[in-house]
Amino acid sequence: MLNIFVCEDNAAQRRRIVQIIQNTVMIEELDMQLVLDAEDPYVLLNKVKTSQNTGVYFLDIDLNSDMNGMKLAQQIRLFDPRGFIIFITAHSELSYMTFQYRVEAMDFVLKDNPAEAKVKIRECLLNAMERYSLQTNKTHKVYTIETGGRKISIDYDDIFFFETSGNIHKVILHAKDRQIEFSGTIKELTNTLGGSFVRCHRSFLVNKNNIKETDAKNRIIYFANGETCLMSTRMMKEL
Repeated sequence: MLNIFVCEDNAAQRRRIVQIIQNTVMIEELDMQLVLDAEDPYVLLNKVKTSQNTGVYFLDIDLNSDMNGMKLAQQIRLFDPRGFIIFITAHSELSYMTFQYRVEAMDFVLKDNPAEAKVKIRECLLNAMERYSLQTNKTHKVYTIETGGRKISIDYDDIFFFETSGNIHKVILHAKDRQIEFSGTIKELTNTLGGSFVRCHRSFLVNKNNIKETDAKNRIIYFANGETCLMSTRMMKEL
């Protein structure tokens, strides 16, 4: 999942940008979430420092602060080198500054033409999603789910376990930062995934690389995020 951040000191313009982003994410069914929109660059930077996902950043250049959008982008790069930075500005002549600050901007969106800005913001989101998917597939093994009309790709490293859902023919994926229910069975997943994934119970398939601790007496498996699942006596040896 990509996290989206907006930094714009003009409240009306910030609301307009946020609305365009939210509509695009919903209509295009993108695997993204708006995490923060702020007028203060320091507030945004503090949030970026604790974010674990790659980000898409829409930054105004003139932020009415001692930290302008270019300096903010420089700081973001220290914490999110793979992030997608888009500058939203009324000053097209400032585009050359991206080379001076070496922030590798993905694009510039001009505020002067609201209709064109709306199109550009949508294009930037779609482009960022496509590039992120390509990067992820090249550097990590991913599991892709189709649910609710969306395709969601999750790194194998971020998956803790799969659990049979209470809904028939449904499975719940438990990942580092979310849970997703989708159509499937534990048996199908066991045959498909293999490798790091081990059937530990008729209702659970675990990523053995993300197990923190096992309690053989009570037949419980613990994961780093505090979640647990069961293991059966019959399948304990394989695990």
